[in-house]
Amino acid sequence: MTISIESYSQRREFVKLPTEIPVRYKFLSKEVEISEEAVFEGSTSQIGGGGLMLHGKIPSYNWIPALLMGKIHLGVNLLLPSLDHAIKGLCQVAWIEEIPENRDRCTLGLRFIDIEKEDQDQVMKYLIRSQVRR
Repeated sequence: MTISIESYSQRREFVKLPTEIPVRYKFLSKEVEISEEAVFEGSTSQIGGGGLMLHGKIPSYNWIPALLMGKIHLGVNLLLPSLDHAIKGLCQVAWIEEIPENRDRCTLGLRFIDIEKEDQDQVMKYLIRSQVRR
């Protein structure tokens, strides 16, 4: 018999589905000085209405504690193929995992902390349509 204990904060409000979507992102903070103003490019491997799994770069591994403590956020632009404009959101990092075979890249679990309801709906519509086509 397996007993699963799940905290309230671990529950997902939205399902995440496997899908690869190009993402442009930027690191933002009001608490930590960020000298890197660059816009980075990455991709998702999972996405849902509540967040995404991003494969991309972090300019400095020294940023990891600040990312995990919510002192640095990511501004993301999701480039859904069905739309002519980017879906914009502000994300908090939930977890970070190094990619062993590519040490300058990592996987980040991101949770939307600010996204327009219409944009969130567009993400969900895209996911539903992509599942129907399978």
